Amino acid sequence: MRANNRPSAPLTLFALPKAFRGHIEIIQRNAITSWTRLQPNPEIILFGDDPGTAEVAREFGLRHIPEVERNSAGTPMVHDLFAKAEEAAHSDLLCYVNSDIILMDDFPTAVGRVSGCSPPLMMVGRRWEVDLGEPWDFARPDWQQCLRSYVQREGRQQSTAFIDYFVFSRGLGRNLLPLAIGRMRWDNWLVWHARSQKATVIDASSVVMAVHQNHDYGHHPGGTQGVRYGEEARRNRDLIGDWYRLLTVEDATHKLTPSALKRSYLHAWLTIKRAWSHPAGMARLIARTVARPFRRQPAQRFS
Repeated sequence: MRANNRPSAPLTLFALPKAFRGHIEIIQRNAITSWTRLQPNPEIILFGDDPGTAEVAREFGLRHIPEVERNSAGTPMVHDLFAKAEEAAHSDLLCYVNSDIILMDDFPTAVGRVSGCSPPLMMVGRRWEVDLGEPWDFARPDWQQCLRSYVQREGRQQSTAFIDYFVFSRGLGRNLLPLAIGRMRWDNWLVWHARSQKATVIDASSVVMAVHQNHDYGHHPGGTQGVRYGEEARRNRDLIGDWYRLLTVEDATHKLTPSALKRSYLHAWLTIKRAWSHPAGMARLIARTVARPFRRQPAQRFS
């Protein structure tokens, strides 16, 4: 049940920071500072009990929820994080964002534009990657303009497979798979899950510059290879199943442009294109689709 002892927020933004150490501390502080400057102000919740999280939440005056279910390797689980966020949020519109992502004014503007869509809905977008090794100067009145210029000059926009924020209507964060967050494929499955729930999925890449501050993967014993191909990544893959449950930003039902919200028809073409690379999975999908109408129906009663 949603708590009702606080005023409703236009958006509840939640994140799961890593331990605040070294370079990770710098980029997470950059990200969190940017969120606190969004207008209108979102409700911000930091989850987890990694070192520094509680202290940073107090420093910035943010809500902190330490308890998140973890797997045997100690990695937080997607289903529990999102369910707890829905339980705690004071808004019917939520956003999970990775803790290394700087957001600017174009983000709440895009959220405001899509918030009138009937639920269920989800907004995602491509990220921009850039090296940023020092605290950003948020005291400058033109900090956003300076950051945009720096990212456009020194960074690049990542492919559609990498998704670092999910704006979604209440309900889409329930009944998720117990996937390990931060390991491969969980983000792509989440787009498929939204589409499977008949959600309007919106690609905001052309109007939102979400800035990913590059970092290493020293938090995982296996480094980059461990994150991408280790046991937890394999477990995610096994839980998700066939390839058609792995979607990208391009599989959105709509695109948000500077002038309008437009229907996108890429998903059907992308499914056909991917099918050529997954013939066995495609055969299983076709077999299930064909068999569905012939499954035994419960007997009708006549009075």
